[in-house]
Amino acid sequence: MTNKACGVLYIGQTDDMAKRAWQHRNHCVEGFTDRYNLEKLVLVEMHQSREAAKARERQLKGWKRAWKVALIEENNPDWLDLYNQLGDLI
Repeated sequence: MTNKACGVLYIGQTDDMAKRAWQHRNHCVEGFTDRYNLEKLVLVEMHQSREAAKARERQLKGWKRAWKVALIEENNPDWLDLYNQLGDLI
């Protein structure tokens, strides 16, 4: 999640991407995403298990910012909000 292209980044994992993205977009959850107005979903990765998703989350959180930006731009070069495309992505 982000607030704009190359803006503040948030990485998380969930079992229900549509619900969680909606919660962030509508500021239903107090915390980091609410405080920094992170409403744009710019990258989605699917994994075979919760354990794999959690491992990938930990990996990405350990990355340098430039690596995260490069990953987003490789998959979503225009930093489009993917929320309305979730049905096609998951």
